[in-house]
Amino acid sequence: MLNKYMCRFYIPARNMCASNTKSMLTGKVAVVTASTDGIGYAIAARLAADGARVVVSSRKEGNVRSAVDRLKAGGFPVAGVVCHVGRAEDRSRLFQEAVHRFGGIDILVSNAAVNPAVGPVLECKESEWDKIFDINVKSAYLLSKEVLPHMRKRNGGSIIYISSIAGFQPMPLLGTYSVSKTALLGLTKAAAADLAKENIRVNCVAPGIVRTRFSSAIHEDEGTRTAVLSQVPLGRLAEPREIAGLVSFLCSDDASYITGETVVAAGGMQSRL
Repeated sequence: MLNKYMCRFYIPARNMCASNTKSMLTGKVAVVTASTDGIGYAIAARLAADGARVVVSSRKEGNVRSAVDRLKAGGFPVAGVVCHVGRAEDRSRLFQEAVHRFGGIDILVSNAAVNPAVGPVLECKESEWDKIFDINVKSAYLLSKEVLPHMRKRNGGSIIYISSIAGFQPMPLLGTYSVSKTALLGLTKAAAADLAKENIRVNCVAPGIVRTRFSSAIHEDEGTRTAVLSQVPLGRLAEPREIAGLVSFLCSDDASYITGETVVAAGGMQSRL
């Protein structure tokens, strides 16, 4: 029996499930970088399926056209822009297209990353270090800074950085890449604290090993795959859609009280700095 006080906070179970999941992002406009393949494409497709209008991007025009065609075939309202996130004019064009096509920007998912260096961190060439940090960290910072005027016009927004389990537990052959992904954890905390008063939430997702073309060197070699899976309690690699669902949740009103957090989706892999 519920007393009068408890009744003020009781929500029948049937009402908790009454909302239509496919409309959880209705009215929102999302920009997703590096979103024509792998995790980025899965994120764009999930945000669109959940009601958002989405702008996808890639450095290659053919990839952009292909992704837009696939998403439009699914009935989703999308647009595409060729964008190298390290170039100021490309970032500007990306946001301008979102505003022109859909009227504003509510969500930014910074997913672009590179890894031209393989090996221990202190064996990385300076030029490789610079490239990794320019794309993996500096572009995330610049994209966030440049999207702020658009989010402020909407009285709020959500920024999501895609980090990696390697940001918590550096991988021996991905030394500099791992450090760049650790930097995103700090950027998340700092930006979230600065922007909370403006109703702009900043969160981060740290995937484990996901079955994508980017990670093909890991999962296509049987020996490497076996070694990696020995560190994954769930005993399997993640699928891109499993990361996409988490991102969509963090962008939605269901996560309206979550900011400054990094959520790990790594099948139980160790994730403590």
